[in-house]
Formats: sequence, C-alpha cells, structure tokens
Amino acid sequence: MVIIVEYNLEVTNLTKKYKDFQLKEINIKLPKGKIIGLIGENGSGKTTTIKSILNLMTYDKGSIKIFGKDSRNLTKEDREQIGVLLDDSFFSPILNVNDINNLMKNFYHNWNEKLYYDTIKKFKIPCNKQIKEFSSGMKMKIKVLCAIAHEPKLLILDEPTNSLDPIFRYEIIELFSDFVNNGENSILMTTHITSDLEHLADEVIFIDEGNIILDVPKEKIDNDYGIVEFFDNNPDKIKKDDYIKCLKYKNGCYILVNPKNEFQKKYPKLEVRRPTLEELMLMLVKGE
Repeated sequence: MVIIVEYNLEVTNLTKKYKDFQLKEINIKLPKGKIIGLIGENGSGKTTTIKSILNLMTYDKGSIKIFGKDSRNLTKEDREQIGVLLDDSFFSPILNVNDINNLMKNFYHNWNEKLYYDTIKKFKIPCNKQIKEFSSGMKMKIKVLCAIAHEPKLLILDEPTNSLDPIFRYEIIELFSDFVNNGENSILMTTHITSDLEHLADEVIFIDEGNIILDVPKEKIDNDYGIVEFFDNNPDKIKKDDYIKCLKYKNGCYILVNPKNEFQKKYPKLEVRRPTLEELMLMLVKGE
C-alpha cells in the first residue's frame, strides 16, 4: 500500500523548557510546494524550534515528523533529502568553490554539479579564491547554494538572507521560489528581515516568548488586516471592540484592525492600509 504524504514537515505540540525560557506547544504543518516564514524577535524561540526539528537538541514534549516519519528515525537517504542552513555553520576558510564541489559530490548521492556551477556563475562567485577572501554576502550565497544543490525536498533555513544586500537577497529569494515550483519541495525559514517574506511566504508563523501568537496564510494578512493612523494620541470615536491593538507614539497612534472590510464599512471616512509584516509584529507585541 502506497502512503501519500501531504506534508514534508509536521511539528505537533513541541515543548522545550529551560531555566528562564519555555517553548510552548509549537505546531507547524508545512505542505509540499509551500514556504513558511517563522518570524519573531531574537530569543523568541525560532532557533530552538529549528534545532529541535533537526535533532540538534532534545525536547521535552511533542512530536516531529519529516516526510511522514518520526524525525528521530530517519534513514541516511531521508536525511539527504533535507537541506540545512544554520547561522553558525560553514566550511574551512582555506577551501575554494571547486574544493567545496569535490567534497559535496562525495557526500551527497544527488549532488547536482551542473546546478552548482551554473548558480556559481549566475551569482558571480569567483572559483579560484579561498572562502576567507569572500565577503559575508558571498559566504552566505555559498551556504544557500550548498543547501540546495544536492536537490533536497525540504529546506530548513535559519536567517538565509542575513548579511546580504538588497540585490543579493533578491537573487536568493528567486532561487527559493524556483525551488518550490515543482510542487513537491518545501521551505521553512526564519528571518528577521520580514520584507523578504512579503512576496515569498505562503504562510507566516509569528513566535513571541516561546508562544505562537499568529499563524495565518500570507494572503489572509494581505486581505484581512489593516492599519489606521491617527495624528493625535487617541483614535477618535473608534470603539475598542473595533480594533485589536493600539500603538501610541509621540504625535499620534496606529490601530490594528481585522477584518478591515467590516471596519471600513463602519468608518468609511478613515483610510485603512495593509500592514507590513514588520508593522504587524510590532503592533501585536508592543500595542495595547
């Protein structure tokens, strides 16, 4: 009997306790062909979640399935289907692009040498220089490429666009979009550069102090959430039941509303705009 697996990653009630921090019942379902962005402040629990998924640390409660299997019981072949990029991982600084290719093709059965060198050329990465001579952006490009060039089905990425300038980030994001286009591959990525997820993520999970406080399709954020700005300290004549959060600043305040269509019907003279992910994070954490 053939078992059809709908999700490349399933995290259920993941819990991890520390002395002064607790990751509390994290749930993630990553379908094939989709990208989930895991966002939150530093120390919110993103990296703990990633390392638990990769079995780089133990957890106290819950379950993690990859390709429908318990993540602790994956075969070597299963593990080769996972591409990983962690912020603190890299190659020896004396290697060059060709050295890395020779290492990786002996390590991964599915290493795609043509994809590797085609992307090296596209990214304009020099083949004859040692890694220690690369800029931080070039190093990150190599790390991303090595996570993809062995043709995995699942990418687990921790801050993949960190240290990249806007043009480099665009190229990397384009690479990620191409990666999931076959409908079988998936990406879970953490990032503090939330603008990278605006046109990339299918779903956004916002984690704060170990809790998921928002888990919605990106389309729902675009369609349902709205921000209204007032140039005074109080949203005049707005009932508290009609907005979620209010964030005050020196010369005025913002309110966060959902659903924005109903709000606009009640207050047709007010301008309601779509929040960026950064604004949404700020309103949910700092708003009253």
